[in-house]
Amino acid sequence: MGEKSLLLVCIVLCIQFTFAQSDGNSTSDVKTIFNEFMQYRHENKVDKALETLNEAANIAERNEDSKLLLDTYHQYARLFLEEGDRETAVFYWDRASILLRDTSYSYGEAFHLYLDAALRFDEGNNFQALKQLEESRKLSNNRNLTNNILLLEASIYTNIEKYDDAVKNLHALIVNSDDKERAYLATRANLQLARISVTLDDLEDGIIHSKAALELAEKHGFSKEIKIAYEQLSSIYEASGNYDESLVYAKGLAQIKDSIFNVEKAKLDADAADKIRFDHQMNELNKLQAKNEELSESKNRSEITAILTSAFLTIISLLAVSLFRNNQIKLKTNDLLYTKNKELELARDAAVSAMRAKTNFLSTVTHELRTPLYAVTGLTHLLLEENPSEHQKEHLKSLKFSGEYLLNFINDILQINKIDAEKLEPLNIEFKLHKVLEDVVESLQQNANEKKTKLILDYDPTIPKKLLGDPIKLSQIFMNLVGNALKFTKNGKVEVLAKMLKKDEGQVKLYFEVRDNGIGISEDQQKNIFDSFEQGSIQINREYGGTGLGLTIVKSLLGLFGSTIHLESELGHGSSFYFEMDLDYESKEGEEISFELNPEEFQFKGLHVLVVEDNKINQVITKKMLTKKEISCDIANNGNEAIDLAKKNTYDAILMDIHMPGISGEEATRQIRKFNKNIPIIALTAISLDDSLESFYEAGCNDVVTKPFKPEVFYQKIGENIFRSKMEGSV
Repeated sequence: MGEKSLLLVCIVLCIQFTFAQSDGNSTSDVKTIFNEFMQYRHENKVDKALETLNEAANIAERNEDSKLLLDTYHQYARLFLEEGDRETAVFYWDRASILLRDTSYSYGEAFHLYLDAALRFDEGNNFQALKQLEESRKLSNNRNLTNNILLLEASIYTNIEKYDDAVKNLHALIVNSDDKERAYLATRANLQLARISVTLDDLEDGIIHSKAALELAEKHGFSKEIKIAYEQLSSIYEASGNYDESLVYAKGLAQIKDSIFNVEKAKLDADAADKIRFDHQMNELNKLQAKNEELSESKNRSEITAILTSAFLTIISLLAVSLFRNNQIKLKTNDLLYTKNKELELARDAAVSAMRAKTNFLSTVTHELRTPLYAVTGLTHLLLEENPSEHQKEHLKSLKFSGEYLLNFINDILQINKIDAEKLEPLNIEFKLHKVLEDVVESLQQNANEKKTKLILDYDPTIPKKLLGDPIKLSQIFMNLVGNALKFTKNGKVEVLAKMLKKDEGQVKLYFEVRDNGIGISEDQQKNIFDSFEQGSIQINREYGGTGLGLTIVKSLLGLFGSTIHLESELGHGSSFYFEMDLDYESKEGEEISFELNPEEFQFKGLHVLVVEDNKINQVITKKMLTKKEISCDIANNGNEAIDLAKKNTYDAILMDIHMPGISGEEATRQIRKFNKNIPIIALTAISLDDSLESFYEAGCNDVVTKPFKPEVFYQKIGENIFRSKMEGSV
């Protein structure tokens, strides 16, 4: 009995030793295979590289090693992308994505993000590629991966003309201590530095780096890099006027291209790539066939079901034929369909009429609400200016807040109403984008301070100073996006980014992004977040308030510019809203004379203006607000009076109401412009559905202030238009 036990123990130990030895050998084999692959890849021996990867994939599948299989798929994807076969690269990247779902492997996730960045860079999506590289760097500190990230970053920085950042990365790679790709990375870095030097017109530096790359490539047999170095040196020497040296490298390049080795190698590479693709496709087919055979084993169990199903389908077919041949039933059915169609058409017309009636009703209501709101906000401001007692001041501030909240709600309703009625058209006027974004940030800075949140503007200084477009709608877009970000971010950070992606003659492509590290948006909520009155959930609405119209307005306004809003968000980690936009600019900008004024520079005392307003309450409030700044005024009750007074008297400006009985403010402005071209005319209007800002400017208005307006905006507009006009006149 004792001898048998001892024998059993020995057998078990032998088996364990055998498996351990097998595992050790397998690990050693894989390491050798990947080292060979790396060498073949550097030497551009694609056929050999693919064969080694295929061997690694077979070992991984045999041992059911998901991490090894993931590494193999990643190397397949990188190799095919380097060879320009994006479709196959994406195929292997997708296979790796499936494996990652069930595999916890930080290095694999980091390399996956690196490949995603490479694919995004390949399709020209530079900023998204940089973002993926940042995420990859966080997941792994592997030296080789970090060096490859530096190399890809340098290529992206070169693309977006951040040459200093690119050069910094490349110099680090020249002196790298990578244990796998030291010479290869240094070669690639020298080639990239040569390209940048040529771009910056430093041909001598370009020659130095190209020769350094050529020396390394020839020493280590990097055939593709040898060819590139020859091409660069021939081109640089030609550009510098040294045609003899250029010819030497051109001949060397021709010999490389014409060599039998390269012709055969290209054929072998193509054959190997096709064979690997074919093998993997056959592998997938074999798996499907095995599944098919497995399913066919249960065929007998479902034979009775198949018979019953066939019988049922036969009966149904006979009934269908019978019905089809019954002519009377067919005619009755056609008559019924005709009647129903007529009913549907009537219902559709009724729905359209109801929609039109709703639109007109909302337009009228929002317009009419502005007049009493003007009285509320105006009188509240005047009372606050008259040094009320502390308990009165608290009530007045509450009244002012309520009035402004109601005004914002009315503005959102009117904006959505205009969008639904297709009444919005973008302007095409000259403006300064930097000032528009600065104004948005400054106006929301107080909100940010209350939330203890940093509000940062990251503006690309290479963007042309003057653009052509609609600054008002752009301001609305960013007010909604930044306001939204601040609403859902506390003790955090909100960033507004404006970058130039591309600059052509007369047009630029810009990239905008508003990102925060607030509460974030779940995947389910993201599907409906751009719908009207949608805030994600009732709880969010109760906690943070708002109408849920902001993002709907943003989406619709961007549609006017031919742009689309995109969202990336993770619950608990913040949100990022981004979009691209094409804008025109003046390619030849003349010398700019600045007429920018600070509110503190406005000297209102002694000014005399004409107020054109038919509403008595509005007349009183406007007059009192002007008197506060020691501005005297005359009152015109309608457009005809305004024309007569403008002819008889001299005014520093005219404040023109648009909606009045008799002739409108627009028509009165046109008449005044016939005999006075220079006087500043500021439109004061409660904008309705049929109003267009562009029509106000075409009539001759210098600026527009919507009722009810904030006092500081009112004074700002008066000061800017009067004093700018005087300054321009003096110049």
